[in-house]
Amino acid sequence: MGRSRFRRWVLAVAVASAASCLTAQTPPSSSSHSSSKTRKPDSALDAGSLSAGVYRNAALGFSCKVPLGWVFRTEEMNQGDADAHSDTVSKDGGRVLLAAFSRPPQARGDDVNASIVIAAESAATYPGLTDAAQYVVGPLTDAAKAQGFDAVHDPYEFAVGKKNLPRADFQKNIASRVMRQGTLVMLAKGYVVSFTFIAGTEDDVNQLVEGLSFGAAGK
Repeated sequence: MGRSRFRRWVLAVAVASAASCLTAQTPPSSSSHSSSKTRKPDSALDAGSLSAGVYRNAALGFSCKVPLGWVFRTEEMNQGDADAHSDTVSKDGGRVLLAAFSRPPQARGDDVNASIVIAAESAATYPGLTDAAQYVVGPLTDAAKAQGFDAVHDPYEFAVGKKNLPRADFQKNIASRVMRQGTLVMLAKGYVVSFTFIAGTEDDVNQLVEGLSFGAAGK
C-alpha cells in the first residue's frame, strides 16, 4: 500500500499552522470564514456545511463541534494552498472537509495553535485496503513520522458514541513545547475519512475529540 502525497501534504499544512507561534518562520496569511457558509460540493463528495459552530456531513454521517472563536482555513487549503499542489489533490482524490484553528496562524502565542482537520481521500488510492486500521498503521503513521512525530503508543480502537474507530496518537517537540496529535479514521462510501486533532496536551486533544459524533444525519 503506497503512501498518499495528499495525506502528507494535509498534515504538513496543519502542523505548520499549529506550530507557527512557536517557530521563527513566517506562516502563510489566513482569514476567518463565516461559520454559516456552505462549502461548494465536490462532484463526487459531499463537502458538508458549517452552522452555529458545528460542521455537519450528512452523507458521511458525522458532525464535529468547533470551539467558539476559532478560524476556518478549509477553503484556503482546498483552493489557495491546493493550487500549488493540484497534481497531488487530483491524483490522490483528496479533499479537506474541515480545517479549523484556535487562532489565525500569523497570530503569535505561547502555546500550540490547536486545530481540527478532517479530510477525505479515495480509498482506491490504496490497493488492498480493506479496513481503516490498515490505513492507520500504514499511510497515516508514515505521514506523521514524515512530519517528525513519534507514536505515543500502538494504534487502538476508540469509541465515539456507539461507533468504534481506530485511533493513533503522536507527539512532537517544538521549541520548548510538545505538540500532540490524535487521529481517528473510518472508511465510508469509498473514502478514507480522517479526523485529526492537534493541541498542546493530551487532555486538550481529547476535549476536541469529544466534539465528534456519528449518526444517520451526522447529528
